[in-house]
Amino acid sequence: MDHYDEDGNYMQQEDDWDRDLLLDPAWEKQQRKTFTAWCNSHLRKAGTQIENIEEDFRDGLKLMLLLEVISGERLAKPERGKMRVHKISNVNKALDFIASKGVKLVSIGAEEIVDGNAKMTLGMIWTIILRFAIQDISVEETSAKEGLLLWCQRKTAPYKNVNIQNFHISWKDGLGFCALIHRHRPELIDYGKLRKDDPMTNLNTAFDVAEKYLDIPKMLDAEDIVGTARPDEKAIMTYVSSFYHAFSGAQKAETAANRICKVLAVNQENEQLMEDYEKLASDLLEWIRRTIPWLENRMPENTMQAMQQKLEDFRDYRRLHKPPKVQEKCQLEINFNTLQTKLRLSNRPAFMPSEGKMVSDINNAWGNLEGAEKGYEEWLLNEIRRLERLDHLAEKFRQKAAIHEAWTDGKEDMLQKRDYETASLSEIKALLKKHEAFESDLAAHQDRVEQIAAIAQELNELDYYDSPSVNARCQKICDQWDALGVLTQKRSEALQRTEKLLETIDQLYLEFAKRAAPFNNWMEGAMEDLQDTFIVHTIEEIQGLSTAHEQFKATLPEADKERQAILGIHNEIAKIVQTYHVNIAGTNPYTTINPQEVNAKWDKVRQLVPQRDQALIEEHARQQNNERLRRQFATQANVIGPWIQNKMEEIGRISIEMHGTLEDQLTHLRQYEKSIVNYKPKIDQLEGDHQLIQEALIFDNKHTNYTMEHIRVGWEQLLTTIARTINEIENQILTRDAKGITQEQLNEFRASFNHFDRDHSGTLGADEFKACLISLGFDIGNDAQKRTGIMDAEDFKTCLISMGYNLGENEFSRIMSVVDPNRMGIVTFQAFIDFMSREAADTDTADQVMASFKVLAGDKNYILADELRRELPPDQAEYCIARMAPYTGPDAVPGALDYMSFSTALYGESDL
Repeated sequence: MDHYDEDGNYMQQEDDWDRDLLLDPAWEKQQRKTFTAWCNSHLRKAGTQIENIEEDFRDGLKLMLLLEVISGERLAKPERGKMRVHKISNVNKALDFIASKGVKLVSIGAEEIVDGNAKMTLGMIWTIILRFAIQDISVEETSAKEGLLLWCQRKTAPYKNVNIQNFHISWKDGLGFCALIHRHRPELIDYGKLRKDDPMTNLNTAFDVAEKYLDIPKMLDAEDIVGTARPDEKAIMTYVSSFYHAFSGAQKAETAANRICKVLAVNQENEQLMEDYEKLASDLLEWIRRTIPWLENRMPENTMQAMQQKLEDFRDYRRLHKPPKVQEKCQLEINFNTLQTKLRLSNRPAFMPSEGKMVSDINNAWGNLEGAEKGYEEWLLNEIRRLERLDHLAEKFRQKAAIHEAWTDGKEDMLQKRDYETASLSEIKALLKKHEAFESDLAAHQDRVEQIAAIAQELNELDYYDSPSVNARCQKICDQWDALGVLTQKRSEALQRTEKLLETIDQLYLEFAKRAAPFNNWMEGAMEDLQDTFIVHTIEEIQGLSTAHEQFKATLPEADKERQAILGIHNEIAKIVQTYHVNIAGTNPYTTINPQEVNAKWDKVRQLVPQRDQALIEEHARQQNNERLRRQFATQANVIGPWIQNKMEEIGRISIEMHGTLEDQLTHLRQYEKSIVNYKPKIDQLEGDHQLIQEALIFDNKHTNYTMEHIRVGWEQLLTTIARTINEIENQILTRDAKGITQEQLNEFRASFNHFDRDHSGTLGADEFKACLISLGFDIGNDAQKRTGIMDAEDFKTCLISMGYNLGENEFSRIMSVVDPNRMGIVTFQAFIDFMSREAADTDTADQVMASFKVLAGDKNYILADELRRELPPDQAEYCIARMAPYTGPDAVPGALDYMSFSTALYGESDL
């Protein structure tokens, strides 16, 4: 064991130089070879070496250079003369330096070294090796020789065929050297193939591998050890100490590499999270961009079937396509918050997404989507109502047009006849009366023509798709009607010219014609009304139709009396003809209506009445079912709507109030989340009832103020709020655990935050000012204020001052840039607690990473790619090589990389 004397000088207890022992030629040869290689391993750093150990140190120059290299200190300026006195002076300077390091030199003088005394020179070199290569070795409170021996024993303990007890015969088989190399660099030696009975191979393998891969020069040959009964202890100790220093440096490099790996792993993970956010944000914005034009398309369809298909497509969008996007939007916000938290915890700058991909940009785009969605659904329902109205009007137009065209068929030919020119007087009078009846009938049809024109006009105003054919038919009817008016006037004038020539007229025929025509018109109108289609949406409307129908049925007895009276006129005519044998040609000259036609139409009216009754009964039943659907939907909506509102308020209270630990709050919130998710079947049931209402074309519901849209928006907001609140609590737990914050500290932070978080005004009003005075020591009463969960900049500054921070404007601006990187003008509780905890945080810094790189670079100001690949995992080594800038310092070499700028860039202090 190494010791120091009472003067503090280094001594050797059992390793004093034995001059007689050096006379052993084998040992002297081993020491000469080992010490020479050891010296050259250091001198080559200065660009020189020795060939003969006793000759090359005689002038003292290389001896002084060796001491400067191994100590890292500058010695006194050497003498450059070649005289003996100059050499002795240089050697004395070297010996004085050795003595200054606490080494007591026994019987070693400068003259002996200058004279080339091999024994003294080897003794001096051994003393240097002990002091600078072995003395500082310390393992488990042992040092020097014992420490080196204990280190060898610890490292070779797992190898059963290696037993290191000393520094001579324990190393003869070479397995000790191989075990040390395999323990630290197992890839360099296939230890399983080594044999204890083949020491030459073992020693050569160890010495060659050490020289090639570990930068340990070959200090001995295998023959020197195998051919000696007891190898020289000092030579072996010198050789083994080189292994110790080589592997202890590797351990430091490994520690430095581990630190760099840790920092790079965090950076790589954060970059992956940023890439994931950018991709998810781009995909969501692209989906919104493609969906909004579809929702804003207001091109109407021409048929109810096509519009119903549009409505079905919209339902699929709400049920199938939109919900996953709602989840993606919520997940995007959660990922963004988690990423920002991780960046703060790893002392990285806040993440700023690409332009147009901020969370606020996505929220704005989502708002535009929902605005377009709401207008689209309203437009669909209005279009369906419009098409329904159009179909009803078009059918009504066709019915009235068909009846009118049937009535006008042949009327122009009749009016253009000149039969009055050859008619008898009675025939003339009959023709005149007939024409008067026709004029009466024409006037009665005037209303129908006006109705046809009005319906056509309405169809045009409502953009009916077949308006051209409707307009053409209407125009044809109107032109024909005008022509009938002109022809009627002309025939009337012709008959009136001959009226004075006609004196006899059959009053009964005329009376029949006058009464039959309006009655016939009434029956046609009644048939039209009884066959007219109707559209109602409420019980009240169908009840109104039923009442009107009952009123119509009440008029039937009087109508039947009129029919009997008309038929009585015809019977009277027949009686007169039979009684007086009147010779008349053909039928009634004043009308084309006959009793058979009157009876047939009357029978038709009587047949349509019960059919109308049945249609009204069926419609009444349908409206009752619609009313049931309204009440069924309203009953559920009136429960679900308030329930959603209550849950939103409860979640808000949980996120603000301080009840229990963060884990208790998180457990409470997750129980709320579970209860909310379990409520989903009721929402689905309400969706089913809403679908039934839409399929029944029910457009209003007086039993509730809640629409399905209100419920959907509330439900989506509830799911988003609970997920966001849980994520905030999880981030608070992550911050607390990473920063070592106690629950009491967290409660204190929350209490201070809540005290100054007063309202949504964004300024410090009267109440806030009152609270500020209290925090400064004034005894002023303070009422409870509304908690919002965020502070504006002024409130946050007041809170910091109350907690002991002496803030100027510049310092406060710096703090605001940390807690509000997005410059929103508000401070969330998460940012507040991050700031409070960061004051005592122990996180990796750019200087620590820079120091680690410097270890890997061997104290150089730059690092090479090969050094990075040797010390770091492949992926992280390539990550550094790709991002490090070339080093341009005065000591730069080809391929040098600047690890200093790279380290500062990792922490946002410069550009990466």
